[in-house]
Amino acid sequence: MKNPFKGANEDVNDNIENGTNEEIKADEDNIAAENSEIEAEEKIDETPLTEEANPLQEKYDTLNNQYIRLAADFDNYRKRQEQEKEALLKYGAENTLKKMIEVLDNFERGLKALETVEDCDKVKECYNLAYKNFTDVLTKAGLEAIKAEGEAFDPNFHEAVMQTPTSEKPEHTIIAELQKGYKLGDKVLRPALVNVAVSEG
Repeated sequence: MKNPFKGANEDVNDNIENGTNEEIKADEDNIAAENSEIEAEEKIDETPLTEEANPLQEKYDTLNNQYIRLAADFDNYRKRQEQEKEALLKYGAENTLKKMIEVLDNFERGLKALETVEDCDKVKECYNLAYKNFTDVLTKAGLEAIKAEGEAFDPNFHEAVMQTPTSEKPEHTIIAELQKGYKLGDKVLRPALVNVAVSEG
């Protein structure tokens, strides 16, 4: 109900105040609505980032664990290789030495037999048997004699300690072997010392 005691100016002031309050309230409502929209957008933006970050972290952790295991496996492999190398250097000649013991036994038996043997043929026979036994063991171990006499001179396998001018043999042919040479596979253990034919000048 309109206040009869209020003048016209007071009515105008009331209308202005009411209008202002309504505008302020409307502004506040708009601001609140905008804040709600911003918060909603932030939540929407944050959700995919969180969901994406988890798979990336899991993938990183998986790869990192794989790398750690691989590094550990490689380190163990390296240690095993070093141990095997040391064992090979230490015991690599074991089988050969076991066979050489048999040769040593034959030499010892031969020496005992020679104490009572007066026949030179018997001595020669014992020597030949022991020598054959010894060379067989070395051959099985991979030792191979280098061919020399009658072969063409090859500096990879032969060492010329003498040169003989001759027309009976082609030049650079090995006339005589002065000391045997040996190889193990393709590796020369000792070159053969040889006498090589050269052209007569």
